[in-house]
Amino acid sequence: MSGVKALDPQQQLLMDRAVNHLVTHHSPSGQRVGWLMIASILVEAWDLYSIAFILIFLREQFHPSPALLGLAGAGTQGGAIVGALLGGWLSDRIGRRAIFLTTMVMFVVFALAQAFVPNMVWLVVIRLILGIPLGSDISNGYTYIMEFLPRGEREVMGNRWQFMFAVGEVFALAVIALLLWMALPHWLVWRLTLGFGAVPAAIIFALRYNLPETAIWLIRRGRFREAKQVSASMYHDPLDFLPDHDVAIPQPRARDFLVHIRRDPIRWRATLFGWIACFAQGSEFSTFAFYIPVLFVLVGVSGVLGTDLVTLLLYVIAAISGWIGPLITPRIGQRGLSIAGFAIVLVSLLVAGYAIKTGHTTILPFAAAAMLWGHYWDAENVVTIPSMVARPEYRGIASGFAYIFVKLPSFLAIFLFPVLFNAIGQGNATLFTALFPLIGLLAAIFILPEVYGYQDD
Repeated sequence: MSGVKALDPQQQLLMDRAVNHLVTHHSPSGQRVGWLMIASILVEAWDLYSIAFILIFLREQFHPSPALLGLAGAGTQGGAIVGALLGGWLSDRIGRRAIFLTTMVMFVVFALAQAFVPNMVWLVVIRLILGIPLGSDISNGYTYIMEFLPRGEREVMGNRWQFMFAVGEVFALAVIALLLWMALPHWLVWRLTLGFGAVPAAIIFALRYNLPETAIWLIRRGRFREAKQVSASMYHDPLDFLPDHDVAIPQPRARDFLVHIRRDPIRWRATLFGWIACFAQGSEFSTFAFYIPVLFVLVGVSGVLGTDLVTLLLYVIAAISGWIGPLITPRIGQRGLSIAGFAIVLVSLLVAGYAIKTGHTTILPFAAAAMLWGHYWDAENVVTIPSMVARPEYRGIASGFAYIFVKLPSFLAIFLFPVLFNAIGQGNATLFTALFPLIGLLAAIFILPEVYGYQDD
């Protein structure tokens, strides 16, 4: 690189000053960027919940084994485990922008491909591949949010991912209800449902295309000239105190990430809570909530179309919860939000298990609504917190590593929960699921420090 000079302590101080300046003062364009990054959750929600509803149609057409059916449902979750870590690492090394453009292109291609599969084996393979860009985009998106918005606003925007998740689920259920109302054959319903996921992905790609690299990443990579240009364009702040030449910066090493977070007790406790809470909320959703449509049919709540409409209403309620949670975060803090959310889910699952075991199925929709309300609070900050407390040079891998703890239990639960259903019954399986919010609640009470407004960039 021409014009590159060696880094000295004074330049290191300037880098720290520039990063702190950006995260403290600027966000006029950051809000738009934040929404564009959070919007990718809609794509994941569409995929996750549409497959949950059309598993019945896949079983009807292909007659797969329970294991193969479960693997089809869990495929993107398995691929996302790889994508989250790979995408986060690459985001730190080669930049945020290259990753978010690549992931959306991949999703458009493979979302369309799954609509044309000839059998279940091909569907499983494509869904495993499809999960890679999903996991990569989430881990990368959080780096944009944390680096384009100032403290106080970045954690609120990060917490909005559950609102967008609910919007995606409502959108998916509404489209499925329309297709069923049109009396289309079931084989066409599931193919259209899966293929339609490419539409929002293509729209998001078009809206994101002109977004620049984050100024904070450019600063941490020593690319001061580009950073000044981005800051001037986005915030009308040219960062005049930075030099006009680039400096050589060593590439961050992924293996140093764990050493980095252990050095600070608050960062370590917050990150540890994030991992535990990711696991807990991912498990509670991917067992009970993911299988709500199947569960309603099995216990006789309603038929297929009726189940879709009831579930649609539940996710409208969930969307309201997802919108309220970030708004109250500045008042009750991240810790208060987690405690309230996990507590609500714990009580709701105990009530739901009782309702199933005793045959009081009329209670089940109300328990499910309360469970989703609490879940959309306890899940909102589980990736936000580890991403926020990480330093910029490790932020991509911090986000990706946390998201692994969402996707690993999601993959295992979606894949194995039908087996648990059959082994111990729907009621006992629901009561077993209550262990997960209990774990999350204890972690929020005893491990999580209050980190709202945290800054150590």
